Amino acid sequence: MTYLVAGDLPGESAGRRFRRMLNEPGILRLPGAHNGQSALQAKAAGFDALYLSGAAMTASMGLPDLGIITVDDVCFFIRQIVRASGLPLLVDGDTGYGEALNVMHMVRSFEEAGAGAVHLEDQLLPKKCGHLNDKKLAPASDMAAKVAAAARASRDLVVVARTDAAASEGIEGAVARAKLYVEAGADAIFPEALTDVEMFKEVRAALPGVRLLANMTEFGRTPALTAQEFQELGYDMVIWPVSSLRVANRAQEKLYATLARDGATTAMLPEMQTREELYQTIGLNEFEALDHTIAASVAPEWNPRRA
Repeated sequence: MTYLVAGDLPGESAGRRFRRMLNEPGILRLPGAHNGQSALQAKAAGFDALYLSGAAMTASMGLPDLGIITVDDVCFFIRQIVRASGLPLLVDGDTGYGEALNVMHMVRSFEEAGAGAVHLEDQLLPKKCGHLNDKKLAPASDMAAKVAAAARASRDLVVVARTDAAASEGIEGAVARAKLYVEAGADAIFPEALTDVEMFKEVRAALPGVRLLANMTEFGRTPALTAQEFQELGYDMVIWPVSSLRVANRAQEKLYATLARDGATTAMLPEMQTREELYQTIGLNEFEALDHTIAASVAPEWNPRRA
């Protein structure tokens, strides 16, 4: 757990590690991690790579997902997740924060912060969550120019092109855009907000040999499918973008309601991560061992009556 300060740096770039995982058999599972703590928990559960959602970042900041945040805001999240976990990270790059030169700046900034992959979308600002209504699309040629700029700026970063065209232009429109984006240099395609299994099949059949990413977001337009089901449909990656934040937010909501009602957190104790569990997750004793002047901490023995 001492990746942050003690070395243990991977011998190859995050982009190369992400690309290698993408080339391995089976679907690459990318759970969303919205901060360093969730990244550590996902890693402990056995995941080898992670996803950072723009919606999760903005929501954790108390903002809507409308393209408000900046490259520097995102780099803050990238650094904490990568430093904590050491895992390759796919990052939501929204619309690229501007035009071609801005996209190039984004790619270099994300790569320097430790990201392994990024995806760009073909919406216009102010952008929306892909599962909402009335999204405004950029001309396909403009998006292709952004993809080309991203590919040119990348050292090792994997570039994924997202198209939101299925809702307004149908599968044919989405596929036509995807082909243009692949020609521009995209390593993979993310067809957003597909509404049934047949649509996933159509996209797969129309793009032979192209890496595809599926989005398994809750409460959206896509039916609930498992990673195995997406794999059987021929998809190469699957993300669960906001799941960790949704669960954390619901738990916090319950905590504050309990505290306001009872004037105490006692009723919530069974649902809390204990002090010892927290210290184990963040590697407190391992960090302390790096500095001989710090005495090893021992968590107080927990007494429910005293809690």
